[in-house]
Amino acid sequence: MGLNFNQERIMKKTSARHDREFLQKCIDHAVASVAGEGGPFAAMIVRNGEVLGKAGNCVTLDNDPTAHAEVVAIRQAAAHIGDPHLLDCVLYSSCEPCPMCLAASLWAHVPRIVYAASHTEAVRAGFDDTAFALLLFGQVMPVALPAGHLQQIAMPQARAPFDAWLAKADRQQY
Repeated sequence: MGLNFNQERIMKKTSARHDREFLQKCIDHAVASVAGEGGPFAAMIVRNGEVLGKAGNCVTLDNDPTAHAEVVAIRQAAAHIGDPHLLDCVLYSSCEPCPMCLAASLWAHVPRIVYAASHTEAVRAGFDDTAFALLLFGQVMPVALPAGHLQQIAMPQARAPFDAWLAKADRQQY
């Protein structure tokens, strides 16, 4: 399956330098989220260089199991533009999206997702959604996504949010 028109347009507008800048902001926000009693994840929805939504993980802060950073950022962005479809946007995430967050991005019609840390890093820190992915997809992550839809970019600090989480003595497991 090739890129659709929106994905081609989004990829042309977004340079590798901008991808790295937004990912670093997500990583920094995820580290701050740990310090602020949230989880070690952060996400941003960006359109034409403008941040429409930005969130850390709020699961324990809000007592809401759906308050993952990606979902919260999607909610913010959709409210900001007054449209549930984020057609011209990129979702940046400090970590590979879990099955719920991936599904939310598909429902929001986000044409491109860029993330830093892999699923393996989340598992290392105690966030293992492998059973959910296997139940839903029969594998850790679906491979039937359009080309270019989901992209990992290696970032030197990608592990930092999870290292901060593991170092936090009073972390609330979830």
